[in-house]
Amino acid sequence: MQLARVIGTVVSTQKHRKFEGAKLLLVQPLTLDDAPRGNPLLAVDGVGAGVHEKVLIVLEGRAASDAIGRRGAPVDAAIIGIVDRVDLDGEGGPAAAGEARP
Repeated sequence: MQLARVIGTVVSTQKHRKFEGAKLLLVQPLTLDDAPRGNPLLAVDGVGAGVHEKVLIVLEGRAASDAIGRRGAPVDAAIIGIVDRVDLDGEGGPAAAGEARP
């Protein structure tokens, strides 16, 4: 799995029959510091993500198609989660946000 940010949508009136009804999004892989890493990718959305959201993507063909319930579809990347927060060594948690820890 990798972190990425949704940077756009892709509209396709003609596509493989396994993708009928699927939403296609353009995602930019990210480093842990939210910096772009590599080239943008086309991903099939399995969770209802939107533009500007941080997401989890899987890049393995068979695992990607299985993860979104489209077994046997020619998928290179699939969005399998929407990221609410990333905590590194306690950063970004309640104390980092100015809240008291329990």
